[in-house]
Amino acid sequence: MGKYIVAISGASGAAYAIKLLRELLVRDNELHVLVSEPAWLVIKHELGWDLNDSVEKTFRNYLPEGNMYFYDNNDIAAPLASGSFITDAMMIIPCSMACVSGIAAGSARNLMERTADVMLKEKRPLILVPRETPLNSIHLRNMLSLSDLGVHIIPAMPAFYHKPETVEDMVNFVVGKVMDSLNISHNIFNRYE
Repeated sequence: MGKYIVAISGASGAAYAIKLLRELLVRDNELHVLVSEPAWLVIKHELGWDLNDSVEKTFRNYLPEGNMYFYDNNDIAAPLASGSFITDAMMIIPCSMACVSGIAAGSARNLMERTADVMLKEKRPLILVPRETPLNSIHLRNMLSLSDLGVHIIPAMPAFYHKPETVEDMVNFVVGKVMDSLNISHNIFNRYE
């Protein structure tokens, strides 16, 4: 069982985050979840979730039971903001270019950016799943800057060699790549042979 931070920023691609959360939960991992306000709007729009309840209650309604803790992205004093809070890795999935920029600049304007900054300073695994197209030079420079610091950049770019037949197959490929980077065994997509 691992202990992971899963952050969801306001980029399109909420399905990636939900699939990753499901896969980590069914493997009995401890999850610390951050959802930005823009992400909340994207989830409502893309997934059609009923958002009348709190973030925590809503997620618990749509996800399997499991060990999940939720944090307010504006709570800069949350435990995640400290280097003494030990986790196996942090994933920001999907990761908006605004979030990439904030992390690359070290601005730590909210709990998501501050937690990513902590992962960098403590040299712990940080995985970003950017979901934007096309990319401009600023986006590319920011991602290169983070990659140079050891951040694992896994763009939401599904492959087609496994012959996906559904959108879920394409989502599974990207989430599987994240799980591969965490060394978590899975079979959610067919590997190249």
